[in-house]
Amino acid sequence: MKQNSEFQYYTGVIGYPVLFILIIWFVYWFEVKFNVNLNYLGIYPLKFSGLRGVLFSPFIHGSLKHLYHNTIPLFVLSMALFYFYKKIAWQVIIYGALLSGIMTWCMARSSYHIGASSLIYVLMSFLFFKGLLARHIKLIAVSLTVIFIYGSMIWFVFPIKEGVSWEGHLSGFVIGFLFSLMFKNKIVKPKVYYWQQDFYDETTDVFMQHFDADGNFIENFEEE
Repeated sequence: MKQNSEFQYYTGVIGYPVLFILIIWFVYWFEVKFNVNLNYLGIYPLKFSGLRGVLFSPFIHGSLKHLYHNTIPLFVLSMALFYFYKKIAWQVIIYGALLSGIMTWCMARSSYHIGASSLIYVLMSFLFFKGLLARHIKLIAVSLTVIFIYGSMIWFVFPIKEGVSWEGHLSGFVIGFLFSLMFKNKIVKPKVYYWQQDFYDETTDVFMQHFDADGNFIENFEEE
C-alpha cells in the first residue's frame, strides 16, 4: 500500500545535492590539477563579458577554504529544499542562481565575484520566509531550524569582511525572500480541521455542549 504523506523521501533528496557538491569539487580539482585559474569566468559587474559569470560563477571557488565553507550549507539547504518543496525545487535553484547573479552584476563592485554563496543565500532566505508564510507546522519547524543553524549568515549581507562578495550574499537573500512571496501554488497547505471550517457552528457540536459558556465541564450533561 502506498503511503499517503505530504512529504516523501526520494533519491533526489540526497542525490541532487551530492551531484552539486561533486561538480563544484571537480571544478576546483581541475583548477589545481592543471594549474589554471577560472576566476575570469566569474561575474564582473557592468561588463558584457562579465555576464557569463551568471552561469559559471556558482561552480568556481577561490580557495579550498572557500569551497569547504560553501559545501556543507549548500548540501544541507538544497536537501531540505528537495524534500519539503519538491515541486518547485528546480525553479528555486535555477531561477535563484540566475536572478541573484544578474542582481550581483548590476550592483556589485568592479571585481570578479565567484562561488555558490549567492545560491546558498537564496536557499536560506527562501526556506526561512516560505516556512513562516506557509503556516504549516512542519515548514515552520524548517524555518526555525534554518535560522538556528545559519542565522549568523545574515551579517555577511553587509560589507563587514574584506574580500567577501557581500553584494552576492545580499542579492541571494533578496531573491530568496521574493521567491517566498511569489511561489504560492504547489506548496503544502496547513491542515484545516472541522472546527475551522466556515460552516462550523459550535452550538450544534455535541462535544462543545459538554461545556458551559465559561468553558467549565458539565458533569451531568445529557444528550437529546
